Amino acid sequence: MLQLSLRSSRLLVGEVFDAGAWQPPGNTRHNLLLYPDLPSDRGAGLPPPPELAPGVLQDPSLLRLIVLDGTWRKSRKLLYLNPALQQLPRLSLQDLPASSYRIRRAHRPDQLSTLEAVCAALAQLEGGDAPFQPLLRAFDGFVAQQMAFSVRAPKS
Repeated sequence: MLQLSLRSSRLLVGEVFDAGAWQPPGNTRHNLLLYPDLPSDRGAGLPPPPELAPGVLQDPSLLRLIVLDGTWRKSRKLLYLNPALQQLPRLSLQDLPASSYRIRRAHRPDQLSTLEAVCAALAQLEGGDAPFQPLLRAFDGFVAQQMAFSVRAPKS
């Protein structure tokens, strides 16, 4: 849904990537990983992410937001398998709304679906969520439709 809705998005499929996968030669965008810096990562041997360079967030058009799509378990595995991702500064989300994603159970209240997290990140970077409301409404419709299917599914 995100790839279809966000013009400049690009989907990479796989588990292990080098930095060249998302940084084309000659491109000067600042890469930013949408992933929380969790204290448990240090205990698992991950290095702390580098700090954001001062002023990087001032011009969102100079940023490339890298997003790991999958369950929390899968996204953590992707982070562990990819040293190039570990070397990226991270964007932590602020003032998160409640998730509308009721298809799967979140382990913590601040865990959003990938689509919700990307919309929250873009709203945070661009200074408002109005441009992303149509996408979030479409997502709510998708979730409602999926929930209706699960209610009608016969029990085995």
